Amino acid sequence: MDLSTYSISSLSRRGFMLGVGATTAVAALSACGANERSAQIAGSATPTKGGMMTVLTSSTDMNWDPGRSQGMAVTSLALVHRRLTSWQIVSGKEVKVVPDLATDTGKASDGGKTWTFTLKDDLVAEDGSPITSTQIRHGVERTFTASLAGGLGYHKTLLAGTSGYTGPYQGKHLTSIETPDDKTIVFHLKAPFGDWPWIVSMPAFAPVPLGDNPTTYGRKPVASGPYRVAEYKQGVAATLKRNPKWTASSDEVRTALPDTIVFSLGQDSSVVAQRLISDSGNDRNAFGAEMVPPAHVLQVTSNPQAKSRLAVGSAGPLQYLAINVERVKDVTVRQAIAYAVDRKAATIALGGEIGASPATTYITPGIPGRQDYNLYPESTAKAQKILQGKTVGQLVLLVSNDEEMLALAQAVQQALQKVNISVKINPVESETWIEKTTQSDGSEYDLTIASWNPDYPSANANLQPLFASSEIGSGGFNLSRYHNAEVDRMLTEVAALPMNEAKEKWAKIDRRIAQDVPVVPLVYRRNAFLHGSGVSGFFVNPFPAYPNYLVVGVQK
Repeated sequence: MDLSTYSISSLSRRGFMLGVGATTAVAALSACGANERSAQIAGSATPTKGGMMTVLTSSTDMNWDPGRSQGMAVTSLALVHRRLTSWQIVSGKEVKVVPDLATDTGKASDGGKTWTFTLKDDLVAEDGSPITSTQIRHGVERTFTASLAGGLGYHKTLLAGTSGYTGPYQGKHLTSIETPDDKTIVFHLKAPFGDWPWIVSMPAFAPVPLGDNPTTYGRKPVASGPYRVAEYKQGVAATLKRNPKWTASSDEVRTALPDTIVFSLGQDSSVVAQRLISDSGNDRNAFGAEMVPPAHVLQVTSNPQAKSRLAVGSAGPLQYLAINVERVKDVTVRQAIAYAVDRKAATIALGGEIGASPATTYITPGIPGRQDYNLYPESTAKAQKILQGKTVGQLVLLVSNDEEMLALAQAVQQALQKVNISVKINPVESETWIEKTTQSDGSEYDLTIASWNPDYPSANANLQPLFASSEIGSGGFNLSRYHNAEVDRMLTEVAALPMNEAKEKWAKIDRRIAQDVPVVPLVYRRNAFLHGSGVSGFFVNPFPAYPNYLVVGVQK
């Protein structure tokens, strides 16, 4: 099977960007099922209906076009746009894929190459028009238009017959998407892909009415979710009001509690932290879209009242040391590096237990099928024994010139010094780092520090982007330049399986890759978010490790 079929991560770098630093994270949010919402939101009063909720964000612009979005299935965009499927996120439980506009999570045929979805009855958009399969097909097809580049694009390489396609605006349609009637949509893939139910939870699978203007739709979209964009002032605020055409009975992931949701734009993260710590006036019914800046974490945790309003995930994005296997070829040297790395020091570098927890697996916590293990527990003695008689020249550690990445690089440097491996840290601007690690021949680094948060809740989204040989260079994120034919075959075979069958097999692939040590897990970033005292239903799970806009309520 052609491995390029699964070269899907190069179309989206969102997984990388989420983990780079505490102040650069975007709001990726979570939802839980309607029948379990109130009872299973831990540590929070039962949300009530009504009132105005404010989201304080450093973003100066918000585009509501699903074709351009890199948000998860449960981001702020999901307040306005529904998709074929969504994610059910219950506090303390693994994520589940659930129906959204569709009646189920899809029916596979043709060995997993064909997926059929049926829409629920009586779905109506904000403008009063029925939501149809043709609108969903149009939503997908328009993402191939050059002016709508930049959104999550996994479907672009998975769908058959996309070569040379440039969108529907000249009347051309993809032959791989069929709409035999208004309620049925059929997708034909290049190869079997068991995670397709996750893929159709992405923004591209939201309905968009035919006749839209792609240059202006992001300002005045037609809502299918519980809220409509009532007002937008660039750089100031985006105001969402209720969409009267939405029905709660058809939607199992959105509670739609507040009457109004205001995104207050262009807010300085430090000022946001101080406002939420003070917890006065309208800020009692507000929360921050970005993580609490590291400089303010101690201030929050030393204030009992503020600390009670701090939601911290037990784990989150993986931050790791990638070893360039084309330059550090001896697997025993890579094993020694893995034993020598001090995860406690890495945790301290990110602020201690409030900032991170030690990482030992490539699959991140909260992803279905993950199994916990540690092939290389910290041991300076084991590392030194492995290195006896070996000569390891100075290793160049390329790192983005970011406070957190530099702190991790220094922790790695100090740990390797203890086993007589010299490390030279080479900090560069983030754009330069991306170019040298993802687009060049890899000749300028032996080691690099990176971060990964998968775009959807599957181990495939952890492993394929980081370790498939098809992801070396050309914008791919295989930073260790790892190429193993056996692993490529395993990734392809398991990707074709139904999700339930694939879960345990992903864990085996995780361990198999770890034997070759292309990457040393360092920490799982613990994301911390602060909210006002009037906000309820606010929690952070290991995945997606961001707060849950879709079930949050406020006091009236």
